[in-house]
Amino acid sequence: MDTTSPSMTRRMALGAISGAALMTALPARALGRLTHVRVIDRDRNQVLPLYQHKGELWLPGEPGRRYALELVNLSGERLLNVVSVDGVNVITGESAAFHQSGYVLNPGQRYDVSGWRKSQRDVAVFRFTSLPNSYAARTGRPEDVGVIGVAVFREKQQRPAPQGPWFPHGNLPPAQGRSAPDAQGKSMPWGSGPQLGTGHGERERDRVGSTEFERASRRPDEIVLIRYDSHANLMARGIIPPPARQPHRPRPFPGSRPQFAPDPWW
Repeated sequence: MDTTSPSMTRRMALGAISGAALMTALPARALGRLTHVRVIDRDRNQVLPLYQHKGELWLPGEPGRRYALELVNLSGERLLNVVSVDGVNVITGESAAFHQSGYVLNPGQRYDVSGWRKSQRDVAVFRFTSLPNSYAARTGRPEDVGVIGVAVFREKQQRPAPQGPWFPHGNLPPAQGRSAPDAQGKSMPWGSGPQLGTGHGERERDRVGSTEFERASRRPDEIVLIRYDSHANLMARGIIPPPARQPHRPRPFPGSRPQFAPDPWW
């Protein structure tokens, strides 16, 4: 297998984050030793919390909301990040695999992966949506909807950090989306509502370039995995605890009220 892959990058982007918890959301902390990952609700400009359940991290999403995967290179070397949403490579649109194209970040660089890459200039934004409307289901691949993955690779030979943006080449998806069979009935959602997926939203500008990157190994040095679904479904499954209630304090005379005329309602 060829370990050289055309890979994507761009100028410094906004923010980076992550988090984990045991039945409750904790303050954001590094998710990954090499690449720091957070998921951002772009409409509210908020970091989405993560919940730990049976050894896995879960993310509550809200249908219709735009989101981005925020990556930060924590290491002192260039890193290749192969990003998968719902089992689909976010750059090429292929069913995701380790050997495919990804985003190369210089040491300390941040980048927002905000959509499915359509060209060297733009992306189709990520939006939480119902499973049948997800990009994966609409392209005939509903089996892996509900999971985000980042496979991180170290570089075999160090190169000087490049300057400025470059323009990409190779392995880019066509400008037009592929037609696909209806995905209704192909999944068995659990919980109290429809299973959540990631849709193929409107286009927005996101210029990137290309660079050569030879992996130190064919296997990733790190894998970050986040599962997601709606808040209601995660509560129904016990992954998100119900809101805390104030304990009831019994009253000795609960039926007693002042016997005077109350104030008017308006």
